[in-house]
Amino acid sequence: MKKTLLAAALLAASAGAAQAADSVTLYGLIDAGVGYEQVKFDGAKQSRFGGVQGVSSGSRFGLRGTEDLGDGLRAVFNLEAGFGPMNGQSLQGGRLWGRQATVGLDSDSWGRLEFGRQTNLASKYFGSIDPFSISYNTANLGTTFGSANTMRLDNMVLYQTPSMGGFKAGVGYSFSADDTVNDAKQTGFATGNNNRVITAGVQYVNGPLNLAAAYDRFDPSNDRAGGQSDARIQEYIIGGSYDFEVVKLAAAFGQTRDGWFIGQNMGTTPDGMQKLGSFKLADGFRANSYMIGATVPLGRHAIFGSWQRATASNDKLTGDDATFNVYSLGYTYDFTKRTNLYAYASYGDNYAFQKDARDTAFAVGVRHRF
Repeated sequence: MKKTLLAAALLAASAGAAQAADSVTLYGLIDAGVGYEQVKFDGAKQSRFGGVQGVSSGSRFGLRGTEDLGDGLRAVFNLEAGFGPMNGQSLQGGRLWGRQATVGLDSDSWGRLEFGRQTNLASKYFGSIDPFSISYNTANLGTTFGSANTMRLDNMVLYQTPSMGGFKAGVGYSFSADDTVNDAKQTGFATGNNNRVITAGVQYVNGPLNLAAAYDRFDPSNDRAGGQSDARIQEYIIGGSYDFEVVKLAAAFGQTRDGWFIGQNMGTTPDGMQKLGSFKLADGFRANSYMIGATVPLGRHAIFGSWQRATASNDKLTGDDATFNVYSLGYTYDFTKRTNLYAYASYGDNYAFQKDARDTAFAVGVRHRF
């Protein structure tokens, strides 16, 4: 009897080992809490206090898997849906797999090629540099570096090299950046009649040093560009961080031309300015963006903060050109590796380049990963 049980156990173990290379993983994250935000502009003031969600990380659940194709080649896929735990509704415009929906091939030798909806390279590479991990609403790097604001692109082909001595690079092209754009002129068939995006980046990670550079370009639909057919939004970002163990320092610089990448925060459009899905054209506009930040680990605790600044060359984007500043401070406490408490506060003046526009926000919440 004991030999029979032992044989069965060995067979089960060998079967598990054979299937280890082919796997499907269910994973997720839930983030919710309580927060306050106040906005002041042009003599008016509005505020809100109540439940908040997806502050530290967007709530999600997903499936990712691999299949071994032999000779070091793997088929890979990732399906990820965003939701709001405060009301249970789907996010990303109600898409079933709004956060990511990709399939592709992966190799340790030549890299990864993927097809489908996912974030651009600036969002991928600068998330590990920003002290707020491109999260925490207005506190994150994407507030003044628009292309790093979790910009998701439909219909994308993305290639990334394997890590070679710490270096990694990638390039992607979206044939139609947002299929939900409701415009009769955007046919979805002729390539030139869709909003297209090029994304490229390089990253170098070696121990405590993390460096990255990214470039994103938005080419508007030929029919929708109107009198600005030559205008196309471009953003360059370069930055890095160094972990001294007692403190991790970070800095970034970027320049945006002829418009603004909105990313996850759509906002509103002033009169006379085009709104193209998640992008805003403003021919002749130019802005320089800066960020310096620090993270101090204290065992299970961590304190982090940043200062962001953006200067505009003219008022073509929002009708004003005031210097935009954002000051932010955050805190986390890890109960375990999967569950943590967080808090943050952020203050922005001349918000979105609008003189005397102010945004004040703070929140506390709990994040659980599974």
